[in-house]
Amino acid sequence: MKSLYYFVTLCMLFTLTACGQSQPKKSKAFKNSTMENVIQKPENPYYSNTDTAKLTLTDAEWKKVLPPDLYEVARHADTERAFTGSMWKSETKGTYYCAACGNKLFRSNQKFVSSCGWPSFFEQDNPKSIWFRPDNSYGMQRVEALCSRCDSHLGHLFDDGPEPTGKRYCMNAVSLDFVPDAAEIAAQQKTLVFGGGCFWCMEAVFSEMHGVTKVTSGYAGGTVENPSYEEVCTGRTGAAEVIEIVYNPNETNLDELYQVFFTLHDPTTLNRQGADVGTQYRSVIFYQNEDEKKEAQSLIDELNYKHVYPNKIVTTLEPLKKFWPAEDYHQGYFKNNKDKPYCQLVVRPKVEKFEKVFKDWKKNKEAH
Repeated sequence: MKSLYYFVTLCMLFTLTACGQSQPKKSKAFKNSTMENVIQKPENPYYSNTDTAKLTLTDAEWKKVLPPDLYEVARHADTERAFTGSMWKSETKGTYYCAACGNKLFRSNQKFVSSCGWPSFFEQDNPKSIWFRPDNSYGMQRVEALCSRCDSHLGHLFDDGPEPTGKRYCMNAVSLDFVPDAAEIAAQQKTLVFGGGCFWCMEAVFSEMHGVTKVTSGYAGGTVENPSYEEVCTGRTGAAEVIEIVYNPNETNLDELYQVFFTLHDPTTLNRQGADVGTQYRSVIFYQNEDEKKEAQSLIDELNYKHVYPNKIVTTLEPLKKFWPAEDYHQGYFKNNKDKPYCQLVVRPKVEKFEKVFKDWKKNKEAH
């Protein structure tokens, strides 16, 4: 169990305000569209996982579309710290792309875990995807590796790798985008269901958390099969507003998820969050196995023992029988309605505080 520092100093940061939900006359269905890119980067119009045409951009143009850390590595040949994040030791099956332009570079079966602390490969997926030139900087004689599509610095090539090539492509993790294979994703993913008041806030925050691949707002508990939002709002179904989190246990864990959960809401108010009153707003963890239950109970006991909150935690631990997704208009509510007053005044501050308080757990942090 990690330190309770976050809870002692920050657990009351999140303002608890009425949910303010109202059902629109018509729910908006999400539009499905087929994109050519495996990875979507709307801020970078030059990024493509399929286009191999050469890119010739000015330094100023690259600076506009790349994150600062990637810009320094890709365009100025900077080097990130060794052992950054988990990519260097990851054995997950998938494909690695150039983070600047999307060019396909490596497959996971060409990767090996090197003690150098950077992602290492013994062979490139396409012999034409990377080109090389001498690098005599810092008084060393090395071979620089650059993306053949955008000429971005990737890392260096050494002759101390494993068979069959004997090569070691020593890459900066920030220079790589990784997409796990579909089968690998399905095999590794786990789910967690809990509720702490309005599910809009919960969904918005956990969607930003590293290791979380999907968040769905919905309902759990109670006696009514597949309840509607109107039925849940009566407080007579016994169901609670919850979110179902799909996460990769290689990137995050129950301890981190529970820490954010207990910081995001007030777990000491019975059947209430701010002005939202009713059993549907109760603080609850729906466990699926004994490990989830045991870890949650252990954290609750520790928080109570340390008197982190002025009152005793009333979060209930209930076995998960069934999770029902909420209506379409609830899904991605903050993302789709950022300009609405409730989102501006209640949801956005929680997201911003999460990004500040748990900045090391923000999505994509480990890759940068």
